[in-house]
Amino acid sequence: MALLVRVLRNGISISQCFPVCGRLVPVSVMPGQWGRALSGTSQLSTTKDFPQPVEEKVGPFTKIIEAMGFTGPLKYSKWKIKIAALRMYTSCVEKTDFEEFFLRCQMPDTFNSWFLITLLHVWMCLVRMKQEGRSGKYMCRIIVHFMWEDVEQRGRVMGVNSYILKKNMILMTNNFYAAILGYDEGILSDDHGLAAALWRTFFNQKCEDPRQLELLVEYVRKQMQYLDSMNGEDLLLTGEVNWRPLVEKNPQSVLKPSSPIYNDEGL
Repeated sequence: MALLVRVLRNGISISQCFPVCGRLVPVSVMPGQWGRALSGTSQLSTTKDFPQPVEEKVGPFTKIIEAMGFTGPLKYSKWKIKIAALRMYTSCVEKTDFEEFFLRCQMPDTFNSWFLITLLHVWMCLVRMKQEGRSGKYMCRIIVHFMWEDVEQRGRVMGVNSYILKKNMILMTNNFYAAILGYDEGILSDDHGLAAALWRTFFNQKCEDPRQLELLVEYVRKQMQYLDSMNGEDLLLTGEVNWRPLVEKNPQSVLKPSSPIYNDEGL
């Protein structure tokens, strides 16, 4: 909670949340046999199947102050959204089974692998919250801020030299925003497009087993469908996300989640 206290006391600089994005990695052609392996995921809904959010109407004063780089009035107070954003990011790092990803995707148990898995889940949260108008977009900025705070803190705990950590943070920032653009393009495409984005970013172009790609494509489609079924108001107020497992023991268990209980007593 020390991170939350520091944010509530000092506020968050927007310039810290959105550094300049690096260049995208060129798209590579996927081997033909991978396309056949991905055909089994077509039964899951794609993002294009869900209704697009309606642009929120704002007054001229709000447009002016937001054009100046400030955040105008939101549907809920900013401190409530910050708390929900912290909870949502915490869900990405504490409710994800990293060991299962390491095992099934044959990833080394390293800081870089942790970051790639976290990045994927943070991106899915950003896609969902951008559908909630200006409040959701504000929450996205706070989630990204918390992510970089956590990455920097973990690097210091691991004893990484401050100069090397700073250089790595710049590189990871560029990779993050390049990955976001690639994933956005993939989720709006078919399974082949999403598989290409995952192969370039998540697997760093080193996946030799098409079954791993098939598993990840199905996982992302499943999670996005699950997140879209959650009530936007609940997400803005609680930020609670319980991720589906990488491999479902019972496929019929992917049901609409129950609404969480929001209680801000004592906050």
